[in-house]
Amino acid sequence: MLERIVTEPDNYAPFLLSQGIRFGNLLFISGQAGADDGGRIVDGGFRAQGEQAFANLRRALEAGGSSLKDVIKVTIFVTDMGHFPDVVELRRTYFSEPYPADTIAEIKALYDPKAMIEIEAIAAIDEGHG
Repeated sequence: MLERIVTEPDNYAPFLLSQGIRFGNLLFISGQAGADDGGRIVDGGFRAQGEQAFANLRRALEAGGSSLKDVIKVTIFVTDMGHFPDVVELRRTYFSEPYPADTIAEIKALYDPKAMIEIEAIAAIDEGHG
């Protein structure tokens, strides 16, 4: 049975997307960008957007009964691979061993021309949480 994960605010609803979907003990989180609660991309450059994207990822994971420590696989999209060292530092800040499997890809653009990073994840749901 699929269960929709909703956060407040839910900036994804107008686009017919779910923040995440729970299937059994797995949680699939939609791409989280560096957008604030109003849906606007935060100022401050790549690092600020990355920190906001991880904060949004954390909120979606927690809404689904999981956490950053339970992430199994993460995919990080960036619009400039020159930010790869920043991505490594963000991973060091928000993940711990065993680090999740990871794919990082440079793409031409994200949903907002100002967006520079988007993070999607698959996480386990600990029986104690769910």
